Amino acid sequence: MFARGLTRLSSRSATKRLLRGGHGAPKFNEPGGYLFGRKPGEKYEEEGWEKIWIGGFTIAFTLAGLGVYYKPDTRVRTWARAEAERQMREEGDLLEYKKTEYRA
Repeated sequence: MFARGLTRLSSRSATKRLLRGGHGAPKFNEPGGYLFGRKPGEKYEEEGWEKIWIGGFTIAFTLAGLGVYYKPDTRVRTWARAEAERQMREEGDLLEYKKTEYRA
């Protein structure tokens, strides 16, 4: 019985039957429409949610930009410099050097 079912699946009629279940070959739509479905010269009519959406994104990106601009400096190099300057002050070392004139 199993062999009979296997031969039935492998026959041509079975493969045709299986292909028919896939609704045939995919259809290709020829390009021929307008960009975004609007004809040239046709005035765009805004929908009610668009102004709120654009305003919300503008506020969000502005706040994100300000947050990145004013975020605290947490780099290791900055911390190490401040720590080194503190230790030098405690030890009495000079943090600033006198400028010397170079004459050739």
